[in-house]
Amino acid sequence: MQKGYNQDWSAPVTIFKYENGFQERVLPEGFSIITLEEENDFRKIHDVLWRGFDHGDEPDEDLDCRMLMQSAPHFRKDLTTIIKPPNGEYACFAGMWMDGVNDFAYLEPLVTDPRYRRMELATIAVTESMKRTQKFGATYCFGGVPEFYARIGFETVCHRGNH
Repeated sequence: MQKGYNQDWSAPVTIFKYENGFQERVLPEGFSIITLEEENDFRKIHDVLWRGFDHGDEPDEDLDCRMLMQSAPHFRKDLTTIIKPPNGEYACFAGMWMDGVNDFAYLEPLVTDPRYRRMELATIAVTESMKRTQKFGATYCFGGVPEFYARIGFETVCHRGNH
């Protein structure tokens, strides 16, 4: 406690510096990488986000939230990466945003359907999205808190918190 303040929470701020290079992974046989420009199925997006964020096996019918996400300022279908398994579902979804003024990318959301975890799909999707933003001038990408990001090369650059 300093000057009467107590810290309620703290979280690392992680970035991936593109100058460090990208880890190459092999997509499992029969899987494919697409962008939302190529296919934009709101039901499949909702299903992978619902299951991936552990809301249960049977997604609700609220597709409006998925449509609303795509109406946000700076949303770009060409930067969002989806990995499809052979059955045509969406196994992994990596939403990517880009700030063209400060040349950084921001990953949100990143999710993998539990049935497809431990196949390196998230690593492949994140890497693909970062490569796309690099082509538009981004030099680094903000990631998330889980240890997953550290395993693929994200570094903690500071901590943010509520005091």
